[in-house]
Amino acid sequence: MQTPPFPHESTTLTLAGPVGPLEVAVDLPDGDTASRPVIAVICHPLSIEGGSMHNKVVTQAARALRDLGITTVRFNFRSVGASAGTYDNGIGETDDLHAVFNWVRSQCPHSTLWLAGFSFGAYVSLRAAGALRPQALISIAPPMGRRTWDFSQVQPPLNWLVIQGDADEVVDAQAVYQWLEALERPPQLVRMPDTSHFFHRKLIDLRGVIQHEVRRWLPDSSS
Repeated sequence: MQTPPFPHESTTLTLAGPVGPLEVAVDLPDGDTASRPVIAVICHPLSIEGGSMHNKVVTQAARALRDLGITTVRFNFRSVGASAGTYDNGIGETDDLHAVFNWVRSQCPHSTLWLAGFSFGAYVSLRAAGALRPQALISIAPPMGRRTWDFSQVQPPLNWLVIQGDADEVVDAQAVYQWLEALERPPQLVRMPDTSHFFHRKLIDLRGVIQHEVRRWLPDSSS
């Protein structure tokens, strides 16, 4: 499969992944928003529970970043949508993320790269952060205590934001807080009261939190 160039307009394309095609959506900021030399790759929630790049939390996070002038890249992990393969408990999905992230890096060498993920996507992006070395990382509802996912060896960047709902019915919010408090270098943490795992009726609030917290990391706008 031929490697496509990074697009100059919003589109969906196909990349060669570790086990076959990967479905990727690239979205540029709206025309009236000054673009910045930043590209954020965003990872979706659990594939076997209906997660995809079209998840509302994922698309709302992407919209929040584009409103700040950031180009966003969403993609479907293996087995989801038009992406080939079968679910691999985060291991193969980490390889998928490497493929997408490295494609962006090779095509846009002068751009700053960020990572973001929601739930299972937060786990995968944390798992990959040490090797990929994004300039910033956004973790939304990292799934502490779920399945056998291990967070003990993660290496997040200095610019790291964690957003967690206090009323999360899927992730143990207290386990998340305890984990973060024990870290030698804890992240920026935003606790959202009365907020469920999927941010029902709180998506606009989530958008505002992301924009407020990451604004300090932004480079100047580019022409």
